[in-house]
Amino acid sequence: MNIEDRLQRIDERYRELNNILSDPDIYDNPSRYAELSKEHSTLAVLVEDYGQWQKLKKNLGDNKELIALDPGSELAEMAREENNELKERMEQLQEEIKIKLVPKDPEDSRNAIVEIRAGTGGDEAAIFAGDLFEMYRRYADEQGWKLELLSLSEAPKGGFKEIVFQLSGNEVFGKMKFERGVHRVQRVPETESQGRIHTSAATVAVLPEAEEVDIQINPADLEFEAYRSTGAGGQHVNTTDSAVRIRHIPSGVVVTCQEERSQHKNRDKAMKMLRSRLYEAELQEKESKRAAERKSQVSSGDRSAKIRTYNFPQGRLTDHRIGLTLYNLDEIMKGHIEEVINALRVQDNLEKLNATAQE
Repeated sequence: MNIEDRLQRIDERYRELNNILSDPDIYDNPSRYAELSKEHSTLAVLVEDYGQWQKLKKNLGDNKELIALDPGSELAEMAREENNELKERMEQLQEEIKIKLVPKDPEDSRNAIVEIRAGTGGDEAAIFAGDLFEMYRRYADEQGWKLELLSLSEAPKGGFKEIVFQLSGNEVFGKMKFERGVHRVQRVPETESQGRIHTSAATVAVLPEAEEVDIQINPADLEFEAYRSTGAGGQHVNTTDSAVRIRHIPSGVVVTCQEERSQHKNRDKAMKMLRSRLYEAELQEKESKRAAERKSQVSSGDRSAKIRTYNFPQGRLTDHRIGLTLYNLDEIMKGHIEEVINALRVQDNLEKLNATAQE
């Protein structure tokens, strides 16, 4: 990748946008103005970096000329020392620019719908699904995100057979998408009298929240059913048919929601889940086509793949996609997973950067 050529093209585009946005006629098309203004703001950061790049390059050139005029002078020696510093700053700036040049996933800024399902391991798998939910709940609090329950099915001995929730906030999908896949736990269950370590699993799916404009659903393609909520008993069980089940006939996708006492609210939440699942199916199709050109272990979202192991006896977490091993499992289970997610994001950026360099 020739950084300078890329920056020069960005600078030219930035100047072109300056001219377009200074034309009063652009205000007659508000959507076009908003689109170009957003692009202008994005490029402004790189244009500033380009200015620093040119300044460093000029200083390096000036020093080289000075050294060539009188190589043995004290002034030339000072110029050499300054050039070492300038080269170091230039290399650092180049790495920063490379990261900024990585194409951003337009889905990253969306909210997310997270589905956790108990896998192999019976009761222990359900308890682990509950532990994962608690970990994400605490992480959401740490990030300042809002969490809203959409659907859940509790397990008899604790945890969940399945739990679905929405996370809303800044860059939610951009971070949570790396949690997609099979999470494996190794620990001694409380019910284990022999002290043997059991291995269980839970599956996490993360869907970008879809808006109505993203997915058009024909009402004739839907089967709607209302039924009475089920739960642990007491006040949490409705006495009316407020729970909702919706089936999308063309795809066969079925969603349910019973968390609200109002059938209308449950239907709204169920439609939100349905739109997101259908939208994700579209994205997965596009991603599979891109994967043929750019294989990515981190962002492929292959749910059949074991992505991570939580080993409680050793206090160890291992993310198998990038070979990351940490020995602070207690802290991680309290929601402190930013270190893991950041490592995955860095790897994903490197892969995208390499793909961009080969274009």
